[in-house]
Amino acid sequence: MLQESQYTEDNIRSLDWKEHIRTRPGMYIGKLGDGSSPDDGIYILIKEVLDNCIDEFVMGAGKTIEVTVKDRMVSIRDYGRGIPLGKVVEVVSRMNTGGKYDSKAFKKSVGLNGVGTKAVNALSSFFRVESVRDNQQKAAEFSAGNLTLEEELVETTKRKGTKVTFLADDTIFKNYKFRNDYIVRMLKNYCYLNKGLTIIYNGEKFVSENGLKDLLQETISEEDMIYPIIHLSGNDIEIAVTHSKTQYSEEYYSFVNGQNTTQGGTHLTAFKEAIVRTVKEFYNKNFEASDIRKSIVSAISLKVEEPVFESQTKTKLGSTDMGPDLPTVRTFVNDFIKTNLDNFLHKNPEVADALLRKILQAERERKELSGIRKLAKDRAKKASLHNKKLRDCRVHLTDAKNPRSLESTLFITEGNSASGSITKSRDVNTQAVFSLRGKPLNTYGMTKKIVYENEEFNLLQAALNIEEDYENLRYNNIVLATDADVDGMHIRLLMITFFLQFFPELIKEGHLYILQTPLFRVRNKKKTIYCYSEQERIDAIEELKPKPEITRFKGLGEISPDEFKNFIGQDIRLEPVMLDKASSIEKLLEFYMGKNTPDRQEFIIDNLKVELDKVE
Repeated sequence: MLQESQYTEDNIRSLDWKEHIRTRPGMYIGKLGDGSSPDDGIYILIKEVLDNCIDEFVMGAGKTIEVTVKDRMVSIRDYGRGIPLGKVVEVVSRMNTGGKYDSKAFKKSVGLNGVGTKAVNALSSFFRVESVRDNQQKAAEFSAGNLTLEEELVETTKRKGTKVTFLADDTIFKNYKFRNDYIVRMLKNYCYLNKGLTIIYNGEKFVSENGLKDLLQETISEEDMIYPIIHLSGNDIEIAVTHSKTQYSEEYYSFVNGQNTTQGGTHLTAFKEAIVRTVKEFYNKNFEASDIRKSIVSAISLKVEEPVFESQTKTKLGSTDMGPDLPTVRTFVNDFIKTNLDNFLHKNPEVADALLRKILQAERERKELSGIRKLAKDRAKKASLHNKKLRDCRVHLTDAKNPRSLESTLFITEGNSASGSITKSRDVNTQAVFSLRGKPLNTYGMTKKIVYENEEFNLLQAALNIEEDYENLRYNNIVLATDADVDGMHIRLLMITFFLQFFPELIKEGHLYILQTPLFRVRNKKKTIYCYSEQERIDAIEELKPKPEITRFKGLGEISPDEFKNFIGQDIRLEPVMLDKASSIEKLLEFYMGKNTPDRQEFIIDNLKVELDKVE
């Protein structure tokens, strides 16, 4: 008979603010990660501090923000009004304390929950805050949220403002490192959304004169635009729109009160509807919505009073209204676009003609593909019932409201042994596996038709759930897991080509990764060290002397499932596939996957120097 567990007053425990944040960090900053993804926790920490600086700028206090990241130490300095000197400690260490609860002052503020800097404080091994006001400075230091130093008020000649310096706790954010590209993208977005703001990052200056128009010009090259960017703005709303000559999918950048809402929300849904409705009415044609939106590259920024987001990290807007006693988000966005986009198209007939030609071309292509798409969908449904290409994860079955969990991962691998090892060692709750059969097709220069006709790509597209809309993407992380040899590198290139050709936004938005697996295992009776490079192998031999056993892993299939758990679990190493500007897509594809085979071979070999180093 099982002994009944006791449930008494002794079982009831109250956590103080910092303990709660450190015990449940996901509630405050989303996933932890290691810095390989733009939504990893270390970037959210930077964002939480920056949001306060931006609020000062919006209030007209301070036009410059200085950001420094060096050896994991982050320093952010604004020239706003400075935290009231008597409240410096409380503002960063007492929950529900802040100046944003006065909705008159901060009614369109970024963060209204009084949690941001407290979370940064609690999750940092070192945290220092300095405030300068009225020629006086007050500073305090913390470790894991605990006050370690409170300095007395001192006279100073420094400019007013607030400076926060922190070192993220590596016992919580394990093996983390900052990716410069992700920080730059975040800072540029702040500039696009706040014209007149200057951000200086490690000495480099970012500023935007044209808002969202500048964002789109960073995203798509002029030669790839069907027509020049349509840039419209009004009270509490700004949009930028163009269509691509080469891109198949829709691409959207959405923001609310300065937040990059990467998972969209009510404002993005309204934006899509309004574009379609306005275009139909302008041409007086009942076009299909997909034909109007095909190849669109666009951005929307909205300012909402007291916004409601669907998560602490504010990636999806849930608000249906612009604010108390204000119109709905849907009505506001639709009215603005209906009036302003319609006027623009009437005043710019050359743009209207170019857009019409694009829509008619999309209509022709859709009709040509319609029969193939139906057959492909039926084939994918039947195949998914019987084949073992996709081994899904449970998160999609248990969280219907959030089909794309931040933790959900799809490993794309090749060969039965490799997929078998990953399948046996994965976390079945969040990790899925898709098995390729041999080398995939080189899709360079091919049309979308091939995606439906090729069984591998058709099933992969269905597994990712991106046949119709990128917003329905089922996995937040798509990981290429191939062997560390020439064949493995070639398979990676072929898969990257597929995504660049047909779904570039998956790369632009930071969803595609390459799995880093160890090349060597060095061990003795007491310790095992996995080495990801030749230098790590040399260091391990030195550490474990005399004469440890050395194993060279030639393929993923050689790593046992028990060992594989170490490499796709908490200590997973992912290398993001990054793309700076869309202007390079065509040149990238032509160079790496075109007819210049010697150049491609040289690239593969150059990028495998570490993996192919001799081990004698």
